Order: sequence, then C-alpha cells, then structure tokens
Amino acid sequence: MITIDNNTFPRVADSGNWLVMKFGGTSVSSLQTWETIRDLIVERQAAGFRPVVVHSAVANVSNRLEAALEAAVKGEFAAELEGITSVHADLAAALGLESTLLDELAGELQQLLAGVRLVREVSPRVRVRVMALGELMATTLGAAYLQAAGIEVTWTDARDALQSVDIPHENERSRYLAASCGTDADTELQHRFDGMPGVILTQGFIAKNPSGESVLLGRGGSDTSAAYFAAKLQAAGLEIWTDVPGLFSANPHIVSGARLLNTLSYQEAQEIASTGGSVLHPRCIRPVRHHGIPLRVRCTSQP
Repeated sequence: MITIDNNTFPRVADSGNWLVMKFGGTSVSSLQTWETIRDLIVERQAAGFRPVVVHSAVANVSNRLEAALEAAVKGEFAAELEGITSVHADLAAALGLESTLLDELAGELQQLLAGVRLVREVSPRVRVRVMALGELMATTLGAAYLQAAGIEVTWTDARDALQSVDIPHENERSRYLAASCGTDADTELQHRFDGMPGVILTQGFIAKNPSGESVLLGRGGSDTSAAYFAAKLQAAGLEIWTDVPGLFSANPHIVSGARLLNTLSYQEAQEIASTGGSVLHPRCIRPVRHHGIPLRVRCTSQP
C-alpha cells in the first residue's frame, strides 16, 4: 500500500525496526532542509526505529556532472568543475563544515575529467565513476552535518551493499548506466547493518556489479536504491521525502481538478509512475510490493 499522511509507521513485530528514509536532491541542498532531516531522524529514533538514510546528489549536480563530461570531450571543463565545486563549498559553509572534506573527491573528479579531455570520449565505466561522485560528495557532507548535530552516524558506501544482477543479452551501456539489483531479503546485509552504530547514511543511484565495478541504477535511481534497501533489510517501511505533497490523480499544473491521492494500491502507484508521474520512479515500487513493505510519500518542506 502506498500512503500519504501525517503519521509514522506502526511498529511491525516481524519486520525489524529498520526504516528507510530517502531524500531527493532538493531535500539535501540547504541548511533548512538538513535541519528538517535532523529533526525527522530524531523523531524516528524516538519512535523506536533505526533509520537508514538514502539520499541523492545535491540538486542539479547530476546535470552539472553530465555537462562537465560533455565539456571535457570538447576539450575544456574548468568552468563546469568550478561550478560543481562551488555548489558543494557553499553548502558546506551553510552547514558549518569545512569544504576540505571534499578535497579528495573533487581531486578524483578533476582527474577523471582530465582523462576524458585527453581521449575525447566517455566510456560507460568512466561516466559511472564521474556520476557517482555527486552522491558521494553529498553524503559526505550530510554525514558530517548530522554528526556535528550530535547524531551518531555510520556513513557507508552503497556499492558495498547493493550488487547488480546480470541480465542476458543486456548491452554494455545498460549494464553500467541502468543496472538492476535483486530484491530478496539479505540476512548478511541485515547482520552487517545491525553491527553498525547509529543512523546508517548511504547513497542512492549507485551499486556494483558481480565483478566489483561501479554501476548506476539509471537517472532518478535513488528511489529505486531506497526500495532495494527496504526489501533487503525487510524494513518496517520506506519513506520517500520529496519537494511535492504526494501523488495526484493528474498533473496539477495542467488539470485544475487534480486530486491529491491519500492511499493507493501498489498497482495504482505503478501505473501513475509508469505513465509520466514524476514523484516516484517506476522501478522503486516492485521491491517493496514484493515484500508488502508500506511506502509513504512525504514533503520535506511540509514535514
């Protein structure tokens, strides 16, 4: 069942106490939204849950990384690199953090772009490595902010937790840029996370393949990552935090009579997501539907 309401999930005795909370790019792009995330985590912990926070790159950074790759192919990427660096430096300053936290990741980005400029082409493997840096930079800042706010956090690389599955006859581009993961419960991951202190904070969008190489789950793949984590952990629920109030019966910007839908079946939500609704990624519903895990859509600006 997909619901939108003001209540948290009831405790379910046989589902453990994991609660996966996914935050999109606009939800991790300012001090105000991070203060909201901080307060939400405290509330969920007080309710007896162990939050697993999965979040995207800072708003527009993925687009900026794509632009930097295009610029590097043409021979110059300095302006695009500076823009990406500035976005994160500004956010770090707003959060009261040292921008030097990202020096290593920024250096890796520069080296990758320099390599693209040299060969004047972008392989799927290099594109994955560049695009993954958006999530890695954002979550590095997010974990540091929460720790500074007094919340115990374990930052973990999603590529150590999510492994893609090989699909017969899949082309190379899809294998690396639009990979899929299994949805079975993962007791090994559950035990590993059980041994990590505090809140688990990790990335959306990225995973690894059976050969240990980084892969992407497709643009908008952070919803899907969160659903995979919920399924593997057998979580009590999945919260998708975004910048809109929820799912509507039609596009409210076009149809004046569009209604906010309070409760939907998984199938109804899948139909909306698959026919152009942008609130949920179409691939994020199957993992939670498979295990009957409730999913709630929540608005970060109106928590």
